[in-house]
Amino acid sequence: MRIAHVAPLYESVPPRFYGGTERIVSYLTEALVELGHDVTLFASGDSETSARLVPGRDQAIRLDPRPKKSEIAAHLAMLCDVRERAGEFDVIHFHLSHFAHFPFFEHMAERTVTTPHGRLDYVDLAPAYKRFPRFPMISISDSQKRGLPDANWLATIHHGIPVDAYPPTYDPSTEEPYLAFLGRLSRDKRPDRAIEIARRSGLKLKLAAKIGDDDRAYFHDEIEALIDGDRVDYVGEIAEDEKAGFLGNAAGLLFPIDWPEPFGLAPIEAMACGTPVIAWNCGAPPEIIDQGVTGFIVDTVDDAVTAMPTLLELDRRQVRAVFEKRFSVTRMARDYLAAYMRLIGIREARAS
Repeated sequence: MRIAHVAPLYESVPPRFYGGTERIVSYLTEALVELGHDVTLFASGDSETSARLVPGRDQAIRLDPRPKKSEIAAHLAMLCDVRERAGEFDVIHFHLSHFAHFPFFEHMAERTVTTPHGRLDYVDLAPAYKRFPRFPMISISDSQKRGLPDANWLATIHHGIPVDAYPPTYDPSTEEPYLAFLGRLSRDKRPDRAIEIARRSGLKLKLAAKIGDDDRAYFHDEIEALIDGDRVDYVGEIAEDEKAGFLGNAAGLLFPIDWPEPFGLAPIEAMACGTPVIAWNCGAPPEIIDQGVTGFIVDTVDDAVTAMPTLLELDRRQVRAVFEKRFSVTRMARDYLAAYMRLIGIREARAS
């Protein structure tokens, strides 16, 4: 099958640091190439891929030090390139937010599929999609679909990652057990909850997180004073090759979100390491965590503290086994291939 993947230009594919969307695009394109398909990736020029790379700009936007970056202009130019080459592909798979590609491909919507990687309950998204109702969509969780229930949903496909990317750690070798927080130090990720849980549980907390420009005021006003460098330690934004050690040596991952999380990559990365997870009952986590097996879904800080002793006793080998069964990149790639075939079948049926 000839497949095009169109990634956002904010981060490279894969990203050097934070960037869940681009990481999933990388995992998926690599798996599809390995399965023998002809894959073209439209992404930033500093991306690394086994697919055929078509640069949308010379480097990813976020880490580009040059002034006067224009993310809109860069994406518009890339979309023009995709449209000009559309005849080369059986399926064009978009991973862009907010449906910016819809006007470019309205005349060939049935040849495309869109995976939105963000929340879909923003006030302007439903009216925008109503203008383009023919575009097939694939959600990353059932929870995500609730924000846009009337869309043309083709499938729900949970994320997957390579089983060898995060080797399991069944006997963490740290001198003192610690809890991990991985992601962004933002209000909706609730690092303050993670700090309170760790302190009340008597455990050390390590925060490995990006501080974005939009999050600096929140970090300075709400979080910075809580970091003492001892019981609560901020280790910075870690690179991909540091994650396995960080997560694998943790006694547990805290995922105390306060927003309708569309999926959440950190929990399955932790599970790959054999590390159990405490996550909030908000968005997709109940679809990801097997209660009492790979972790716990909680509603309050009190619930998280109560669950902590049991979390620390969960079988890390069983956590890893569940990850391998449910969240491998091969499973994800085969699910997408099935969706592509369904799309092509629908298209051919309509044409006959």
